[in-house]
Amino acid sequence: MRVLIVYAHHEPSSFNGAMLRAAHETLGAGGHEVRVSDLYAMGFDPVSDRRNFLAAANRDRLDQQDEERFAADNSGFADDIAAEMEKVRWCDLLILQFPLWWMGLPAILKGWIDRVFTVGFAYGGARWFDRGRLAGRQAMLSLTVGGPDAAYADGGLYGPIDAILRPLNHGVLSFVGFSVLEPFIVHGPKRLDPAARAAELGRFRSRLLAIE
Repeated sequence: MRVLIVYAHHEPSSFNGAMLRAAHETLGAGGHEVRVSDLYAMGFDPVSDRRNFLAAANRDRLDQQDEERFAADNSGFADDIAAEMEKVRWCDLLILQFPLWWMGLPAILKGWIDRVFTVGFAYGGARWFDRGRLAGRQAMLSLTVGGPDAAYADGGLYGPIDAILRPLNHGVLSFVGFSVLEPFIVHGPKRLDPAARAAELGRFRSRLLAIE
């Protein structure tokens, strides 16, 4: 299996960093091919504007979707976007590795989605959900959250984690055609002692070993 991990954490020594290393090692040892887009290390630009394009369909007014269609038809995406698109085309499984911030994605990862999942590449032409342009691939969220399990349950402080993740799982990944796997979630890694952190990484490795 060809696996692309898009990693969004600025600190290599973080628990997210440990999860990235565990995933790379475990998947590689399991015979899978692995590529990583380390967005902070790459200095990935999350801002979506005319920098996305090498040419313009209309230089007087920026209509994002019109420009994306034009770029898709004319190999006109900026080099950094084209490189990420090539990785997505290549992969059988996309893993998004990130900390949940303010009930959502870090801005750099949201920007990656904004710039890479474009009309003509990820969707468009009445192709979405099971007919999405990225159909035939799987996707999985791998994330950390700050609070305990109970805070993300029915009646909890934040509500069910599935509801928090639905806009991403359904509104983005399923929309463009991915078959979405159950997310892997670690609660409050800063509150865990070394043994508990090691146990969570072991649980993650076991999940990845059974990923197929």
